[in-house]
Amino acid sequence: MWEEILDKLRRIGKATGEVIYGMTTFDWVRDMQRERGEVERLFVLITFGDLVGLPILPPYYTMRLLPYIVPTINRWRRSLLRERDWTDLTGLIDGIG
Repeated sequence: MWEEILDKLRRIGKATGEVIYGMTTFDWVRDMQRERGEVERLFVLITFGDLVGLPILPPYYTMRLLPYIVPTINRWRRSLLRERDWTDLTGLIDGIG
């Protein structure tokens, strides 16, 4: 009996904590994750831009960083292809173009 009451109190406490987290810090965490992703994509673009035709750093330095970047290259290339600017969408609107 006491165990059931304690279990219900734990679930209520957990749900309350999740609601408070969602109301206070969830947006901050999501924004920080987006910012981290953007910085990571920029870093990979600067170091491995020659994969998409934008050589910036000499190959010696990129080869030294290659073992750290290999797991993220496919995700990075997909994100570059997926990224669109709002001006790219003007062709879809009638009368503009």
